Amino acid sequence: MAETIHIGRKIGRIRELRGIKQEFLASELGVSQQSISRIEQSETVEEDKLQQIAQVLGVTAEAIKNFSEEAVFNYFNNFHDNSSGDFRQHCTFNPIDKIVELYDEKVALLERLLQSEREKVELLKSK
Repeated sequence: MAETIHIGRKIGRIRELRGIKQEFLASELGVSQQSISRIEQSETVEEDKLQQIAQVLGVTAEAIKNFSEEAVFNYFNNFHDNSSGDFRQHCTFNPIDKIVELYDEKVALLERLLQSEREKVELLKSK
């Protein structure tokens, strides 16, 4: 039996999973909470409105269209209790490495900015 695509329900479920209240979504979209309630009860949503909702929810419109409650449960049910506290197989990168990488990029950017400002000052002095 083919799954009925009910975009409104998918929006509501993703919103709940992300911990976002209807009031917040309404505020971000500039509509009333009742409008969000009606959207979540609608089987279809206009593409431009879906894009706006997706942006607020932090997902893509395609993610909303393809959302499956079963897939979410399968994802979480695939975590195994190792009892060793070693969950590295679930993390594809080291968050600390990412922080260090971002910090290094920021430092390099600031150094380039400082060098640019020094060059401007030298240029003004030479005139």
